[in-house]
This record gives sequence, structure tokens and C-alpha cells, in this order.
Amino acid sequence: MDAQRREFAIISEFFQKRAGQSTGSSMSENQKTPFRRQRNDVLIGIGDDAAVVTPPAESRIAITTDTMVNGVHFDDSTSPHALGYKLVAVNLSDLAAMGAEPAWVSLACSLPDVDESWLQAFSEGLFSALDYYHCELIGGDMTRGPLTLTITAQGILPLDRCLQRSGAQPGDRIFVSGTLGDAALALAGLQGNIELRDATIDELQKRLFYPTPRVALGQLLRNQATSAIDLSDGLAGDLQHILAASGVGARVNLDALPASLAFRANLNAQEGWHYQLNGGDDYELCFTVPENRCGLLESLVRQAGVTVSCIGTIEAQRGLRFFHKDKVIKLDDTSYSHF
Repeated sequence: MDAQRREFAIISEFFQKRAGQSTGSSMSENQKTPFRRQRNDVLIGIGDDAAVVTPPAESRIAITTDTMVNGVHFDDSTSPHALGYKLVAVNLSDLAAMGAEPAWVSLACSLPDVDESWLQAFSEGLFSALDYYHCELIGGDMTRGPLTLTITAQGILPLDRCLQRSGAQPGDRIFVSGTLGDAALALAGLQGNIELRDATIDELQKRLFYPTPRVALGQLLRNQATSAIDLSDGLAGDLQHILAASGVGARVNLDALPASLAFRANLNAQEGWHYQLNGGDDYELCFTVPENRCGLLESLVRQAGVTVSCIGTIEAQRGLRFFHKDKVIKLDDTSYSHF
């Protein structure tokens, strides 16, 4: 089989049949596809030169792209199923931070060779995330090269509602969803930098390899939050992006940082600060809410089954300040950097 035919065969076998379009065909609305479609707003999906979608009237499209590179974001020991799932999740987390409803994704893969068992597990992980969040794979690209995985995700926003990093005001309360530090602690364990309790390893590694993008929370926040960001590179660095974009500062109470039981079983509170502030890979949301909306926010998130924690306050004075029992604490607030 020549290289081009093999490329098309890979796409058909591992991605096209699951995504819901027959090989090499552009389907009209009157044609029946032999494969399941995930979304009715995809007019033309995989199999043509470009996809065609029909966004709802009176809406805008939020677009994000994220890349995972072998040797940088993962290594050969990482489960391909987890890679497929996480590749979707990290992009949907960006959409959640904008308050967008995820809709469509495109996938670009650079593969050193064709390993069918790897592709099978990777595609199963990818589609398990896409199916759960009601997204459809609508196209992409595949080529030979060092293992590099990229997704471009698109989500739907109302015309008048969009969360941004700018907008935080002095007096706003700072919230985070879920718990912080689990993924960073799991990675430290895998790298041999810390010995973890056996009973906690599976739970911590699940947070590293199968993060939960806060899609529903992001949409709830569209009418409540003044700013938002997803926590991919660590709370300290990511919160700094909100402060810079909004022209404000912040006071963070270290005692309020939320930690899971598995995290606390391995570290005391002060030992955990480094992982919670600088570790990254949490994919939770950090957002700001005016004080007079906090009661409504807590009611809404309780109904949605999401846990959020108030960790500090936006201040007019520039800079990020950490406090422990009302005393200023000097910490290294350097988060993950891509370069």
C-alpha cells in the first residue's frame, strides 16, 4: 500500500468511522451515513477538503488549539488511551474558561510509524472524551514525524456572553474549582521525586492523565464571573494572567487552597503549597466574582454538583501576595513555562 493510501486507511479505520462519515464522500443532508453522527450541526465532516458546520443563530465561535509533544508533555510510558482523552480535555478546559459550549474538534497527528494497537487505544481515549462532552471530530491532518498531537477545538458562545481574563475588579472574590496539586504530585511520584502512599497513587494519576474540564461550570459562570482562566500551568502563574489583563492585584489565602484526601495523605499543608501553586496540569477553573454575587454562585454550583473554593480577594494594589494565618508568606510563584 502506498503512503497516501495508507494514510487514508488509518483515518478511515481509527477516526472516520467513529466520527460519522463514510470514506471519501461529501454527504448532502438527504444522504444517509452508515456511521453514527455526534452532532446535527455538522453538515460535512471527515472525508472532504474542509468541514462545514452550521453554528446556531445569534452565536459566536470560540477557538483554541493545544499541542502535546512526546518528550515534553508525555513519554513513551504514557498510555495512548490517556493521551487521546487528555488531548481533548485540555482543549475543552480552555473553552470552559471562556464559558463556551464545546462543539467541534480537528485533530493533527505526526506519527513516527503506524502502530495499530497504539492508534486503537489512542482513538478510543479520544472518542470517549468527545462522546462524553458531545463533540464531533470533523477533520484534521496526519503526517510522518516525531510523535506530536494537536487538537483545535471550537465552541459556541451567546453573542453577549464571553468570559475573559480581563474584567476582575478590586473587591471581587477569587474562586477555584475542584482541588489543586493532584496532577503535579502524581507526576512527581512517576519521576521518582517523591514516594507516594500506595493507596493514593491511582487516584492521583487519574487526575494527571484524565483531567475533568469544567465545561458546565464555565457556562454557569457566564452571568456571574468578571474574569476566568483555566489552570494548566499552575495557579500562581495563571492567576497572574488575570491580574495583568485586568490591571489589578490579589491577596491569596494559602490556608484556603483546596486539596483532595489523596493529596493530604501524602503531604501536610505547607509541603503541598509548591504543588498547588506551581505544579500545573490541574485543568480547573480560576475565576473572580463580585461579593454581591457570591451567594447566588454558591447556590448555582451546588445545584450543578461542582465544588468551588474562595481562596482570596482582588485588590487595587498590583502584584500577587500570599498569606498564611494573616501573615505575608514569600514563595517562589514560578509556574510551568513552555520555553
